Amino acid sequence: MNLILWHGYLLSGTGSNIYTQHVARAWARLGHDVRVLCQEPHPELFSLGPGARIIRPEAGPLLPTFVLDRYQGIEARLVGDFSDAELERYLDLNASALDAELEREPADLVLANHAIMGGPVAQRGCATSETPYAVKLHGSELEYAIRGSRRLADLARGPLDSAHAVFAGSQHIVDVTRELLGDGRYLDRLAIVPPGVDVDAFRPDGGSRPVLFELLRSDRPGAHPERHPDADAADRLEQAGPFILYFGKLLRQKGVHLLLDAWQRLAPRYPDTSLVVVGFGSDRTWLESLAGERVIFTGAMDHAQLQQLVPCAELVVVPSVLPEAFGMVAAEAASCGLMTVVSDHSGLAEVAAGLGPASRTFDGSVDDLERAVGEILDLPAADREAIGLLGRERVCARWSWERIADSLISGTLPTRLR
Repeated sequence: MNLILWHGYLLSGTGSNIYTQHVARAWARLGHDVRVLCQEPHPELFSLGPGARIIRPEAGPLLPTFVLDRYQGIEARLVGDFSDAELERYLDLNASALDAELEREPADLVLANHAIMGGPVAQRGCATSETPYAVKLHGSELEYAIRGSRRLADLARGPLDSAHAVFAGSQHIVDVTRELLGDGRYLDRLAIVPPGVDVDAFRPDGGSRPVLFELLRSDRPGAHPERHPDADAADRLEQAGPFILYFGKLLRQKGVHLLLDAWQRLAPRYPDTSLVVVGFGSDRTWLESLAGERVIFTGAMDHAQLQQLVPCAELVVVPSVLPEAFGMVAAEAASCGLMTVVSDHSGLAEVAAGLGPASRTFDGSVDDLERAVGEILDLPAADREAIGLLGRERVCARWSWERIADSLISGTLPTRLR
């Protein structure tokens, strides 16, 4: 099939950026022709496969985002702060680019990320050619933009009703979408297809401290140093023995402060163990002020670096306070054969249920987080490893990218699109 993936952002970092990259790569491996329309300024850095191309349409000068970030050559602004005229300009630029691309080379399907702005772009951009389109919902636009905004909810609802399929990563996202947008025709076309995990990259035998340290020391921060590891990250990690790991954004809503509080209580009981915190975000300075003994902040790491780091950990904690569409971090950790501790809500709880005994949940309190982490650390190492490998088996059976990417085409779309 000839497929187009429309994505308003980059291909690196977190969340939907990584999702887009992996879906495109998996589609190419499955033999499809793939075009990715996104704002990635350095497409040469991404090898998506022989059947995949990256195209950067004109989207500027403003880029509507859900969390403020920086983008090369474009001014990012919260989508809720856009005027109607600014939203219309952005929509027109992107829809026109999609329409022109479909005229140049028709596609069998367009998959657009995010109810906004992906849905409106796909609806308008596919209209002339009558190309079927699907929309992949993510938690970011729902929680950080549409919630509390009637204007953005109205903008999202029509394109979902006109879509040939709507995909949600978890039942939690289905419930939130229905809460915010109400009932509509889109519910008849809505299917749960979770994100995938690169089970070949995140694997139990894939970690190496020496390789990680080499990667960290060779990393050269560019225009946005916060997206890179700290200059002395390798030096600090070399001093760590066994460690608990958090990796993700450094924001209050991610619950890192809860983990830091729990670790202050746990640290005296496990004097040979450290807590490693990987990521970037606006709350890093505040979080560092909460850190107790044997806490190592490294800055951000890319996936190549994380693939070397994660398997070396004792366990991974995902303590998010706000709802998560899907527990990708927990699934990647489990793919490495690690046990996980996650918040007992939203998509995280669904991932924990899928992992069975390889995951523990906590109720959102520091007391319960301390309990859950301590239970895993108290297990004999051999038992922890055996349980972790059972989690790895479950990840491979449920969430490999090829399985997920194929489901986006053949498993859930109406028969006429297969």
